[in-house]
Amino acid sequence: MNSKPIKIPGLDHPITITPTKGRVTAIVGGNRIADTREALTLSESTYPPVQYIPRKDVDMAQLQRTAHQSYCPYKGECTYYSIPVGAERAVNSVWSYEAPYAAVSAIREYLAFYPERVDSIKIESDR
Repeated sequence: MNSKPIKIPGLDHPITITPTKGRVTAIVGGNRIADTREALTLSESTYPPVQYIPRKDVDMAQLQRTAHQSYCPYKGECTYYSIPVGAERAVNSVWSYEAPYAAVSAIREYLAFYPERVDSIKIESDR
């Protein structure tokens, strides 16, 4: 039995997931870790929007899974990765909901980066 609360996004805590227009890249230690035109923008309540990048467009060889985990009642269990080339700053800098709840199932197989723990996350719009 799951003792953790499960909440559904709604008027009190909205979550929307939309395709990001353009190219999204993530750079750490001067290395391009992610590069995609298939990112999703997750907007949740009053938090800043987050770019979720498909796993297939992330250089997973540069990531190292950690034991750190967290839980979001709207999204589910969250796993984390560090980026060794980014040193201490990039510890647990990437997260993923590998089995997200139904309301946010679109982010399955996607990763997100903490902007303050990487060199940059750029969104270049298509013209």
